[in-house]
Amino acid sequence: MPSETDRYRLAAQEDRCAPRTRLTIPATLRASGGRAFQSVVQDLSISGFSAASINRMHEAQMCWLTLPGLESLQAEVVWWDNCIVGCAFTELLSPIVHDNILQRYSNVGVYRQMI
Repeated sequence: MPSETDRYRLAAQEDRCAPRTRLTIPATLRASGGRAFQSVVQDLSISGFSAASINRMHEAQMCWLTLPGLESLQAEVVWWDNCIVGCAFTELLSPIVHDNILQRYSNVGVYRQMI
């Protein structure tokens, strides 16, 4: 039986019901055991992100993403290709936090309404 982590990783990569938004956000990225470095987030959803990575990162490696004004978000590397890393957040990003980030860094207005 797959572990909870395996099920989450599969859902984060296969469940496209959460919109993935292309944008540009300056960030800091730090891999487990490494030093933090400046990066740019290129794609964001409630389940993960892709970002520029000057350092080679390996599948299943833990990392921390720090976006302006937020505490570090723990994630796990899912893939790395030609200086771009794709990661799944350890805990899903709050939809409200996600929407606030989109409002700040994209030209597309995103509004989540309580029903």
